Amino acid sequence: MCETTPELALTAPYRHAQRLLAGWLERDVVGALREVFAVRAALASLNGVEQHRLSRWLAWLCVSAASRGESILGRIRRLDLTLGASTEKALSQLPAGMDFQAVRNRRKSA
Repeated sequence: MCETTPELALTAPYRHAQRLLAGWLERDVVGALREVFAVRAALASLNGVEQHRLSRWLAWLCVSAASRGESILGRIRRLDLTLGASTEKALSQLPAGMDFQAVRNRRKSA
């Protein structure tokens, strides 16, 4: 008998917070200012496990943004200091070869 890995079940508050946060990160400054309270309210409804999952997801988004020459970590910190700190910690725990600073400081060729 083979063992299977259980499928990740995401709660409705987590999915809602993730959806709002993703939209907030994509908006310009004016649009983000309008949505900031809704995003903060959604983040407040998450439990510790969900906050940790969200931090790991944001860490991968930071790496993705850094590869495009953008930085979203500062925006995350300004949104919520605790979320910013946990995202920074998650960045330091990414798998080997995913050095955030190296991706961020990489030179682009012509």
